[in-house]
Amino acid sequence: MNALVALCHFCELHGPRTLFCTEALHPPSPSPSSQAGIPTPGDRDRDGDREGEGLTMRANSSATQRGEMCEGCRSLPASHPGFVSIDDETGIRFLSHQHPRQPQLFSVVRQACVRSLSCEVNSDVCPGREGPIFFGDEQHGFVFSHTFFIKDSLARGFQRWYSIVMVAMDRIYLINSWPFLLRHLRLTIQSLQSTALKVFDSEQGVCPQRAVRMNSVFSPAVFPHQRSGNAARSLTSLTQHPNLWASLHSSFSWLLKACGSRLTEKLLEGAPTEDTLVLIERQTEQEEEMSCWEGAEGGTSKSQRHQSESELGHDFLCDDAKLDELPGPKFRSLRHLRQVLGGAEFRQLAWHVLMGNQVIWRGSHPGLIQSAFIVLKSLLPVGCVRSVPYSDQYEEAYKCNFLGLSPDVPIPAHVSSSEFSLLVDVSTDRNCQISAVGDDDICSLYQFTISSANTQPTDRGPTLLNKLEVALSNENLSVDVVSHCLLCLKEEWMNKVKVLFKFSKVDGRGREDTQKVLALLGATGPGEEDNVRLLKFWMTGLSKTYKSHLMTAVRGGERSPSQ
Repeated sequence: MNALVALCHFCELHGPRTLFCTEALHPPSPSPSSQAGIPTPGDRDRDGDREGEGLTMRANSSATQRGEMCEGCRSLPASHPGFVSIDDETGIRFLSHQHPRQPQLFSVVRQACVRSLSCEVNSDVCPGREGPIFFGDEQHGFVFSHTFFIKDSLARGFQRWYSIVMVAMDRIYLINSWPFLLRHLRLTIQSLQSTALKVFDSEQGVCPQRAVRMNSVFSPAVFPHQRSGNAARSLTSLTQHPNLWASLHSSFSWLLKACGSRLTEKLLEGAPTEDTLVLIERQTEQEEEMSCWEGAEGGTSKSQRHQSESELGHDFLCDDAKLDELPGPKFRSLRHLRQVLGGAEFRQLAWHVLMGNQVIWRGSHPGLIQSAFIVLKSLLPVGCVRSVPYSDQYEEAYKCNFLGLSPDVPIPAHVSSSEFSLLVDVSTDRNCQISAVGDDDICSLYQFTISSANTQPTDRGPTLLNKLEVALSNENLSVDVVSHCLLCLKEEWMNKVKVLFKFSKVDGRGREDTQKVLALLGATGPGEEDNVRLLKFWMTGLSKTYKSHLMTAVRGGERSPSQ
């Protein structure tokens, strides 16, 4: 990510000033001559630049406003070479000094500093003038700024005004990183404030300044002298942190690296799939919710936050990686699950999954149940999956369509008698040693009892299930090929779902017209009822982005009939 982070301060004598700045320098692309081992003048220049980097930074910082600095608006001495860290993985160098290394960036950071500490910018956006704001333009860059106060026993109002700004040219990237930046900048700010508060309390205990100032109110000759002297107090003095700037360099460098690697660009063949859109939306909701938890005061306990964060982040891990990490015997694929359960039982289970009914697995081995859910979830779009991997109490169907239960949890009567649920009871032979059983020996260790109040025959089933079973039963097809077949089938039926949603929900067509569309989509004929149920259930998994896009297009069409 091409960005820089800066710590800014409002000096009572000199106004807004940049105290500390960290920027990332990417390694230059190798020239053909350098790849052949021939040194070029450019290479020598770059080598010399690396060796004299600290001197260049020192010259830039010391030559700028040298006569307009006091202790309060200076971080490193003019003789200090600055801080340099190198990322071994990428070769990126993170440089820190009082001002940016490149002269053209000085004015950009200077403007961001002034605006972040401006009363006009902060008073309307941040009550109390503390908190995060976003501003900027295409010419001068976009800025994420967080303003805060540091306690100072000698300052007016007993506090001084600071801000941390991140400047980047990519507006979308910076906005998408808002929850991440807010969460980690607050940690840095809280550390600075807590350290300064200890110094403040210590100084007030020795010499309370409020009484001193009350006594000096009637002494005009004293107050101007005190005010001019109080303005020159550095952040190092306020925190008594011996390695303050090195610590900030480490923190800002990590922030730039983590923010840059957090979101990556991928080359897609066509538009993103619905699964991709839903995952992006869920990740955004997760980060916003985590940000709200951290910003709330006294609302949610720490243990509850950790539990919820774990649940939110559970579905964003790679299913293959999760499957490999599960201990003990486990299902490896849909074909393996079908081989263990048997063809008829697997078809009944898959039918309930595709129809959106609640599938409950009850047993004493969470790893086995979770592996079953991982392979079964591949039958559905991501937006249709609501999973509780393992619980000590029953959860209603509106909360989850995949539910794992410990063996002693009773099933409510209204659930066991419902045709919209299926129960898989997993029992074991207590004489067997689970640790000695492999994946291929699941049949010899576990017994699976499938029960459901549904009496509807599943022999016809939806067209998607019929085609999938043909692929699963063909031993000439590898597991990877079957997975790609399933992916193609899901994309085919998600396209039908989109057409049906547009036709019935957005355009509001009647039943007769909808039936004609279903015939055109190939959803009628044998298994028509199941096909329609599948389409309606999968319609609930459409992304908010897609639905909003359709509704916006329809409203735009109503405003402009000629288009």
